[in-house]
Amino acid sequence: MGDVLAGIHATWEFDTDSVLIRFERGIRTPRLFQSLRERRVPYAALSSVTLTPGKRGTVVLRAVPRPGADPLLEAAAGQLKDGCDPYRLVLPAERETLAEYYADELRALLGPDAAQSADRFLVATPEAPMQFKAYDGRAGFDGDRISFRWFWTGASTAKWKAGDQTFPVTELSGVEWRSPEAFEGYLRLLPRNPETTAPGAVAAGTEAVRGAPPVTPHPARPDQDPAAVVFGLGYGPVHESLPFAAAVLESVRRKQPAPATPAAVLAGAGRRDPADIAERIRHLGELHRAGLVTDDEFTAKKAQLLAEL
Repeated sequence: MGDVLAGIHATWEFDTDSVLIRFERGIRTPRLFQSLRERRVPYAALSSVTLTPGKRGTVVLRAVPRPGADPLLEAAAGQLKDGCDPYRLVLPAERETLAEYYADELRALLGPDAAQSADRFLVATPEAPMQFKAYDGRAGFDGDRISFRWFWTGASTAKWKAGDQTFPVTELSGVEWRSPEAFEGYLRLLPRNPETTAPGAVAAGTEAVRGAPPVTPHPARPDQDPAAVVFGLGYGPVHESLPFAAAVLESVRRKQPAPATPAAVLAGAGRRDPADIAERIRHLGELHRAGLVTDDEFTAKKAQLLAEL
């Protein structure tokens, strides 16, 4: 598309196969956006596009990612507040017509698998090395290993007895992140091969019943689990701990054995329906008459649309 749409706290730059989201830096910009700086989102990672009324005379253009396409949202597991959603672009209400145009353009670029979950991550995460301070320790990630170094002022006796921890990503199956904005937030690392029998599940001197299903242990409380760090007021904020969790999750998935099914291949876009082209040109003309598109932009975009017939 080659266009730019500037909103509040972010600017979307449309390319042939992706949209580059650049986040502003400023006192009013959510700190998560400042931490992310920018994100390139392939159109193949999107499932739909919505345009809804916002607060205080604004409209919200949102690109909805496919489940499984973005490790940041997979790690967040629905816990992000609307104001920290990196896929929302807030615009003044007077730009609604322009927003509708870009929403239609984005919908036309969605891939054939838009309605399906992605079988791999399609959006990049912040790169290692990374670290952040939790309430009971410092978490670090170098790209291959995660380390927890306990603080004597916050770590539980159980963690002190276990000692500082190091976890290769190849031995993990995923991460569990609970927002520090919720009660008892934490980041827990999930092992690839958890023990199937809980300590003390079988009394000393007795045998497990043959053929009985294994006893699955309940995970320890995060403050007692050496594979978890806990958050507190000012410790493990979203803009530090969530990108960390996403980077670990992406590394874990990338270093797992390749899935049996081949990765989905984005099919090339075919010719558009002439009626659809005519409708887009009509919409483009409305923007031109409203002064939202310059003469040169109108001519170039119209020629581009006609070339797709």
